[in-house]
Amino acid sequence: MTNQIIINAILKINPTAEVSVSDEDINSIIWENGTTPISKADIEAQFPIVELDMAMQDLRSKRNKLLADTDYLALSDNVISDEMKAYRQALRDITEGLTTKDEVEAIAFPVKPI
Repeated sequence: MTNQIIINAILKINPTAEVSVSDEDINSIIWENGTTPISKADIEAQFPIVELDMAMQDLRSKRNKLLADTDYLALSDNVISDEMKAYRQALRDITEGLTTKDEVEAIAFPVKPI
């Protein structure tokens, strides 16, 4: 696990926690400023949720770039093809129903029409 995944898992449980982690090791958590320690099992239970959140964030970032690349076509003074409308809608729908990191990583982006 990376330090960020460990910290994000802790913050899922206690959003005000102040911690540091070194060497990507869950056993190296330093609970700062009186933050109540959380069990390793409780932190580890959050890993799949945090990994999904991070994968979704990356997917949305890529999707948003692809949408931005075609935004000029959707301006009111342009006529947009049905193929381009379908492409843009497929991009907007790409995050629907995804519940695991593996599902997110298996996503194939639609091909931009010419």
